[in-house]
Amino acid sequence: MTASRRIAVVTGSRADYGLLRGILTRLKKMDDVSLSIIACGMHLVPRFGETWRAIEADGFSIAAKVDLQLSDDRAETVARGTGIGVSGFAEVLPKLAPDILVVLGDRYEALAAAVAAMLLNIPIAHIHGGEITAGAFDDAIRHAITKMACLHFVAAEPYRQRVIQMGEQPDFVFNVGAPGLDLAETAGTLTRAELFAKLGIGGPESFLLVTLHPTTAQAEADAANVTALLGALAGIEDRSIIFTGVNADPGYRAIDDAIRTFVAARPNRAHLFTSLGSERYWAALRLADAVVGNSSSGILEAPAVGVPTINIGDRQKGRLRAASIIDCPADSAAILGSLRHIFEGRFRPDPAQVPPYGRGGASEAIASTLRKIDPKRAFPKYFHDLAASSPPPGTTG
Repeated sequence: MTASRRIAVVTGSRADYGLLRGILTRLKKMDDVSLSIIACGMHLVPRFGETWRAIEADGFSIAAKVDLQLSDDRAETVARGTGIGVSGFAEVLPKLAPDILVVLGDRYEALAAAVAAMLLNIPIAHIHGGEITAGAFDDAIRHAITKMACLHFVAAEPYRQRVIQMGEQPDFVFNVGAPGLDLAETAGTLTRAELFAKLGIGGPESFLLVTLHPTTAQAEADAANVTALLGALAGIEDRSIIFTGVNADPGYRAIDDAIRTFVAARPNRAHLFTSLGSERYWAALRLADAVVGNSSSGILEAPAVGVPTINIGDRQKGRLRAASIIDCPADSAAILGSLRHIFEGRFRPDPAQVPPYGRGGASEAIASTLRKIDPKRAFPKYFHDLAASSPPPGTTG
């Protein structure tokens, strides 16, 4: 069958690729869809493991690469890289000529792609809009992409209402849940011994899964966060600690250096991986005693598999919370006390409680909608005024 729908999907890091993977798998299987994957950002940086190779190892072809030239972690480099990204996407997108460009989340790589697509009159589908992360500049980026996109796939009903509040047409704002949760069903299960063997590590089989990223809207908080986190972890001697890599936001080097120093001093029980990959990450997530740090994974994915989260600081401030999440300030004693509660069984989330982001199915819903929806119905778009009694002529309300 001749492909009738050209869909391009942007991925800038191991994190968003993991969330997009289920969608990509479904789109690739559709005979009437031509899928183009554009890799950019952290995927192309050796320091972060050149994770574009993992995309190809999964059997996907990369149609184009856009290098943002992220040589260091200064804010100037990120700002300049975003501009370079706009230019790069302006070169790539006309060649691919997609009917729809798909971007996920709230990072500057996605912003660069969205700006270029908007100016090229390419309809944009945005995943994970409507959320709030008050502790990071990602918050502003997410909302900016919402205003450039015409199709919206949100993770919870409050987020759908927020996107509509921002003037988006309700008919094109879909509450599908979080696509990352679909990986919980497809990722293989391992024992702790099998996971450690695959990772090539030793130490106590009980472990913590730790990720700490910069708090970009409050750069001064980074030193306090990493000091408090590592101070608490230093007091845990009967468990292994598995760190995953810091993302490429301004200020990442100081956090990364501190973690590397911590790991080097504890080679028998602390281990750092630039990227675990989706399969190993989900295996680790299921088996961990707790997820610790400030990654969105602790907010979205960990609750879906019943693993407690200790969320540090304000980076995720504003997101919906499951009962399995403990919010902690940047204080070693508070973090250590919360860990002790978990270890001693005094913090027991109810496994029957449905997490706010659902339990899966988003990838199928997103792929199916992208396949069948007529983007011309949503694009060019108009501002949906909540006070309006009726929509403009020729539209649906």
